[in-house]
Amino acid sequence: MDMSAIAARLGLSGSRPVVRKAAELRRLCDINFDSSVLGIGEVCKAIICLEIAATKFQVIFDRAEAVKMSGMSDKAYIRSFNALQNGLGVKTTLDVRELGIQFGCVRLIPFVQRGLALYKERFLAALPPSRRSSTDFGRPVFTAAAFYLCAKRHKLKVDKLKLIDLCGTSSSEFTTVSTSMADLCFDVFGIAKEKKDPTTIKGNRELLDVLPSKRKHEDDSDNSDESSGDEQDELDLPTHKRHKKMEKEAYNQWKSSVLSTNKETKPDPAKPRKQAQLNFKKKLSDAALEVPPAAN
Repeated sequence: MDMSAIAARLGLSGSRPVVRKAAELRRLCDINFDSSVLGIGEVCKAIICLEIAATKFQVIFDRAEAVKMSGMSDKAYIRSFNALQNGLGVKTTLDVRELGIQFGCVRLIPFVQRGLALYKERFLAALPPSRRSSTDFGRPVFTAAAFYLCAKRHKLKVDKLKLIDLCGTSSSEFTTVSTSMADLCFDVFGIAKEKKDPTTIKGNRELLDVLPSKRKHEDDSDNSDESSGDEQDELDLPTHKRHKKMEKEAYNQWKSSVLSTNKETKPDPAKPRKQAQLNFKKKLSDAALEVPPAAN
C-alpha cells in the first residue's frame, strides 16, 4: 500500500512533511535491515514510520486506528514499534517545557523536573547494580506521566489521551508508569485522600450528641470493656448495615428454632412402626342409599 494512502486513512494527508519523513524512514528500513525477520509486515512498517515521523513533528497520531489498521494486537504493535525504532536508531524525545507551553501549565515545569530526578534516583536505588546501566529514563512516557501526575496534584486539567498520543505509548503502559511514579514519589506526585472522622467535625459532633443511641452509649460507659466495644461498633455502623445485621440475627434465631423443633418431632428409628389398617367394608348407610338396577 502506498504511504500517501495509509497517511490519508490515518488523517495525516494534510501533513506533507510527516509523509515525506515517513517515506524516508521506510527507505532506511529497507536498506539497513530486513523487517520481515522481526515479524513486521510492509503495511505495519509504513504505519510505524508514520507514527515516528508524526511524533518527531509534534503531530497528533491516532494510535488506536493505527493498531486496528496494522492487524496486530496492542502489545505486538508496541513491541514492533520499539524494535523498528531501535533498528533505525531514532529516539523520540518529549521536552517538559514544550508540554508546559502546549497545555498552558508553565508553572508545572520545575515540579515535573524535580519529580523526574527524584523518581530516577529512587528507582535506581531499588535496582541491583547489574541492571542500573541498562535502565532508560529517556523515553517520553516518563516525562508525560510525570507531567500528568503533577497537573493532577495541582488540580489542573490536562488531556490524558492527548498526552498518551504525544508520547507514543499505550494506555496500559502509561498507567503502569504513573502508578510506579506515584508509589515511589508520593511526596511529589501523590494525592492525599484521607477519610475524615465525623466525630472530629464540629457540626457533625453536635448532631451526634443529640442522637439517643449516642446518649445511651455515654450513660452506660461504666460497663465492661467488651460490651462497650460492641456498642461502639454498632454505633459506628451505617443505618443500612445495622438493618442488615438485625435481619441476619433474626434469621439465625428463626433457623435455630426450626432446627430444634425438627429434632424434637423427629420419630425414634429404633421404635417399631405400626401400619394403619385399611377398612374397605361398605357402611350400612351407604348400602341402603344404593339404587337397585332397573328390571328389564
